[in-house]
Amino acid sequence: MIKKFLQFIRDVRQEMKYVSWPTKADIKESTTVVLVMAIIVGIFIAIVDNIFSQLIKLIAF
Repeated sequence: MIKKFLQFIRDVRQEMKYVSWPTKADIKESTTVVLVMAIIVGIFIAIVDNIFSQLIKLIAF
């Protein structure tokens, strides 16, 4: 059991050498895209929520 685990760890280390890691610029770009999209979606949800709230108030009263 321990031999299999140690072999697994060696295999993982070997495979990690083949991974192409993103550059710092790639990470900054991806983070910016995620933040901008999160803000856009948040604004959209707030607008839709406000519209539905107003409709509920019109119907209820």
